[in-house]
Amino acid sequence: MAVDISLIAGDVFSERFASYLLAERNVSDHTILGYLIDVKQFAAFIWPKVAEGARAWQDITDLEARRFLADLVKKGASATTVRRKLAALRTFYRFLQREGEIVQNPFSLLKGPRKAKTLPKVLSVNDIDMFLSAPVRKLAEGKISEFSALRDTAIFEFLYSTGCRISEAISIKWGDIDFSRGTLIVTGKGSKERLVILGSKALAALSRLRNNLLSSKPELTVDDAHVFLSDKFINVSARFVERRMKTYLAETGLPIDLSPHKLRHSFATHLLDAGADLRSVQEMLGHASLSTTQIYTHVSVERLKDEYIKAHPRSGAL
Repeated sequence: MAVDISLIAGDVFSERFASYLLAERNVSDHTILGYLIDVKQFAAFIWPKVAEGARAWQDITDLEARRFLADLVKKGASATTVRRKLAALRTFYRFLQREGEIVQNPFSLLKGPRKAKTLPKVLSVNDIDMFLSAPVRKLAEGKISEFSALRDTAIFEFLYSTGCRISEAISIKWGDIDFSRGTLIVTGKGSKERLVILGSKALAALSRLRNNLLSSKPELTVDDAHVFLSDKFINVSARFVERRMKTYLAETGLPIDLSPHKLRHSFATHLLDAGADLRSVQEMLGHASLSTTQIYTHVSVERLKDEYIKAHPRSGAL
């Protein structure tokens, strides 16, 4: 094991814990190292004058456990960090219980701080328009081929029109699309199928892509052929689409850290901004829980508040 054993020198229980994680839990070296660092940090907090050797883990109560977590928060540790360390120490003490070394797990009933909810980043409607027109501009400048421009336009029009996940999009085949109805069935998380709607612009982009292939490689337009292909005419990967997106983001001056998933966020937010029913958006996104979809209502509210503060004379804005 490529883990630095000096982290746990002299403490037999920590050493056994590391072996248990590797042999029975099949945990990666990276994860084991993280657990051992957290255990060592806790030991240093409880026994600051003991550099090495065995620790009296059985003497720890939930009071010491709480003090440790409180000290992390006081020192500015993020909620994510505190929760991770809590999970590591809870696992360590669960192992000691399993070994019959302790009776009570001092971390079992403790809860970490709540993670702050972060609102998903979305593109404005104007940003979307500018982004989706980028492949055509690059074609006009002679920077990409006609096929590449048609494919990229179709991919991103599809993602924004349907709100599909990237994994769902790159899996679709020509036979999945009902061009007459403007719909298709996609397979999402948990192998659940759902109906998604294709807007007129996405349908037009897909039709142009298919017509281009019909004239050059008709065998790639059969029902069982994948829709989105690389320049070598093989099925695209998620990484390929991400790279193409970054290219167009840079071209249009938009943040290049945005991912294809942000088109899904934008899809949901723009629908709700325009008055779409929350449960309908839930179905379109394939969310199992309505609460997952509700975060987009917060995005809409925050956007309204921003506009209010900027525009209202008595909003309190400086």
